[in-house]
Amino acid sequence: MVVDRRTYDTPHGPGRIVQRRADSPWAALVLTHSAGSGIEAHDLVALAARLPPLGINVALVELPWRTAGKRIAAAPSVLDASFRSLANHLRPRTPMFVGGRSTGARVACRTARGLGAIGVLALAFPLHPPGRSDASRVAELRGARLPTLVVQGERDAHGTPAEFPAGTNLVRIAEADHSFAVGARAGVSQQATTQAVVDAAYTWIAGSLGRGTTAHGTRL
Repeated sequence: MVVDRRTYDTPHGPGRIVQRRADSPWAALVLTHSAGSGIEAHDLVALAARLPPLGINVALVELPWRTAGKRIAAAPSVLDASFRSLANHLRPRTPMFVGGRSTGARVACRTARGLGAIGVLALAFPLHPPGRSDASRVAELRGARLPTLVVQGERDAHGTPAEFPAGTNLVRIAEADHSFAVGARAGVSQQATTQAVVDAAYTWIAGSLGRGTTAHGTRL
């Protein structure tokens, strides 16, 4: 697995891309981060480490505000323009999926079609602000107009799986919160929880391309 780290200029300052390349890739996944954490979030790190050995190139895109060390994310229009600028430096020769966690999932929904992606991976999609179920962002999720998988923790204060509309392609992560963290008394370990996120992403990407296997190599 080859790891490549590069910094690129964007209209809103320099951003960074960390790529982990498979030996024989058959898909590419481009991911960006949330407003509260960077590409070091444990689920993004796990995806970047565990998918390339299975044939999926993973690129983690760090947006300029984070590269600059700022604590507060930029406006949505700036996030979108920055992500597009950085992602356009990638020239995958395989089918490309775009995604992100939380705010990054929103960015992916807004930009994926324009980037030529064939699907969106929405990790911990913030369906609404905590305690504000009336302020739904479901239109933004649907606005991707591409096949989309939502991977959502059962205890996510930004929207539990049950709050998503019927028909949403969604994988529940048992007992997990918005960060896919589970408590010490949860009936599942943190390791198993993180692996469940990886399995969900891999199974969906593989199924989308007709490969029909899980991350553990079992035929579906």
